[in-house]
Order: sequence, then C-alpha cells, then structure tokens
Amino acid sequence: MKILIIGNGMYISGRGTNGFGTVMPGVLEYIRGGGDVIEVHMVGTNLKRSLAAASKVEELMRQAGVSVKLITYPDNVEKDKKAYKKVLNKIENLTCAIVSVPDNLHFSVTMDCLEAGLHTLVVKPLTPTVKEAKDLIKLATNKKLYGAVEFHKRWDKHNLMLRDIFQSGRLGDPLYSWTEYSQRKSIPSQAFKSWVEKSNVLQYLGVHYIDIIHFVTGAVPTRVMATGQKNWLKNQGINVHDSIQCMIEWKMPDSTIFNQTLLTNWVDPETSSAVSDQKIKFVGTKGRFEADQKDRGINLIIDGESIVTPNPDFCQSYGNKTSQIRWEGYGIESIITFLKDVNAIVNNNKFPASFEGNRPTFKESIISTAVIEAVVHSLSDHGNWKPVEGF
Repeated sequence: MKILIIGNGMYISGRGTNGFGTVMPGVLEYIRGGGDVIEVHMVGTNLKRSLAAASKVEELMRQAGVSVKLITYPDNVEKDKKAYKKVLNKIENLTCAIVSVPDNLHFSVTMDCLEAGLHTLVVKPLTPTVKEAKDLIKLATNKKLYGAVEFHKRWDKHNLMLRDIFQSGRLGDPLYSWTEYSQRKSIPSQAFKSWVEKSNVLQYLGVHYIDIIHFVTGAVPTRVMATGQKNWLKNQGINVHDSIQCMIEWKMPDSTIFNQTLLTNWVDPETSSAVSDQKIKFVGTKGRFEADQKDRGINLIIDGESIVTPNPDFCQSYGNKTSQIRWEGYGIESIITFLKDVNAIVNNNKFPASFEGNRPTFKESIISTAVIEAVVHSLSDHGNWKPVEGF
C-alpha cells in the first residue's frame, strides 16, 4: 500500500513541536498491527513546514519502533500550493489518500484524489455544501472508490455505548438531545487564522455531534434554526462567529420527531484545562444518557503548571524514553479502520458499497453537510427555521 497524505498540520503529526496528531500515529499503529504500507507520501504547500513535519514524523517513527519510507513535498521550491497535484501525476500505484486541508479546499482536493483513482478519507466536514458532496459521491460511485469522512467520534466508547443503549430500546422514544462543543480561542485566532473566515465553528466543531445523532438514532434532519455572535474574534480582526447555537429537528424512521440543541464556541479561555470541552445528553421517554466527554475522570495537577484534564480515550501515547511508545484511542481507530477497509477492498475484493451503514462514508456524511448548509441559511435570515434538504 502506498498512502498519500495531503496536509502536514496538527492533525497529521501535531502542531509544531507539540503533540503528535492522529493521522501519522494511526498509520504507524496500522503498520505495527501487520498492515502492509511500503511508502507514505506527505504533501504540504511550504518547503520549510514540509521539512519540519518530516523531522517530526521521523522522530515519531523512532519513538514507536516502527518505520516506513517517507517522502515529503514540496522538496525543491519554497512554496507550491499545487504540490499534491504533481504527486498525483508523478507517483505510480498510489492506493489511497488522507486529506487534511482547510474546509474550503476539501471539495477540490478530494475530487482530484478520486479522479486519480484513490480511495479517500477526508477530515470533517466532507464539504460545506450539498452540491459539492453530491458531486464527490457521484464520482466515487462511478469509479467504484471508497470515500469516507474522519468522524472519529463514532469510535468513542461513550457514543458507542449510547448507540447500543438507544437501539436496545431502553431509553424509549427520543425526546431531545443537548450537545455542546467548544475549544480554546487560540484555535481560530492562531492555528487556523489563515483560513478560519472561510469556515465557522459549527461546521468545524459542531458537525461531529450532528453526525453522532444520526449515527446513534438513524434519524434524518428535517429543519434547523440558528443564531450566533461575533464579538471577540471580530475585535481581533477576524470576521467569523465566536459562537453558534442551533436547534435541529430530527425525524426517526417511524416518523417520531425529536430535537437536538447544539451549542458551539471556539473562544474558550486559554486557561481551560483541556483544548476541547464536549458534552452530550440524550433524553427519551424511558431514560436519559449523560456523558461529560471532556472530563474522563483524570486531572493532572503539577507544581508550576496549569491543571490539565486529559482525554486518554481520544489519542494517547503510552511508553517513555526507555521503551517504545504506542498510541491508542478513538482518533487512532478511525485512521486504522479506514486503512483496513482499503486493504479489504484492494486485496480481498470487498466492494466499497458494503461499508454503507457501518462507516461514515460520503453518502452517510452528506447528512451533516446538509445541516451545515441549512444553518448558514438560518444565520443569514435572522435565525428563522430553514429546511434541511438535498441529501
């Protein structure tokens, strides 16, 4: 297997010298588990960042005791925004692509990967618009390719437990869900400042919990209403919402209607004990499920340091300087699962369509895209209800 990774930012191998991301740790754990990967081609747009990312990945491989041939791009020019296209045209027998680029580039980059015949995983959301999502679905279907979205929360044990309990009938008929997702203000004001105005906080964060409600219940969204505020970020010269709150009406296969309240912001204090604060409640006629997905029961309190609330269920490294490290968590499992699926298609003649209903495929993920688009319409119309349509 030859893997093309488009992007070399925080999702791939961490931000600068901090962290380690989920994509490369996931690839390395796939290899450790017996996955046959002979080359990884990692493409960015900036030579300096490309070299830094390569150095970081080499260190991750050394720490993990797992190695694979790594080739990075651009390799001979300072900047090249289309370097990935040259790799698509140059490298033979690429198997699959993992796309981790700004939201507004998802469509064009993913389309190019599909045109090149690659099974493709793209970070959420699939696209900002339903039309773009439909075009990707059509192309993937016509070329018999596997397309999936990296909705890693589907592998979170909390959400898997909720799904099992709900589908067993123990919660009864759904009444409402309350979900909240927020992040520190450095995410939009520093990490993603160059492109954040082409996205929004619900599209970037809230989309996870839109997908989870569909994943848990099998319901489809019918309409939304949304409101939001532009304060802190606007004062920093960034014209994007600090926070978006919305209500989503869902319809079950038996026509039962329930609502989801979804609250998002990305201006949490930098002193917050975790980068992400995330919670979910689900209430039915027979019971309720509540999960604090920030507080996993661990607080790290050390002299001279801020209190930290780690989430070992997402992506955690285990081991130290005297032993090989390994990574575990739902952020890792989503990457490994995609690579296993691709291997099953390539080597075991499994059809991409066989994963529908069990994976966040392009066809599954158009539902969350439709909600994103309807929210934008509601925001531009003073918070009035808007239909979720087109999927």
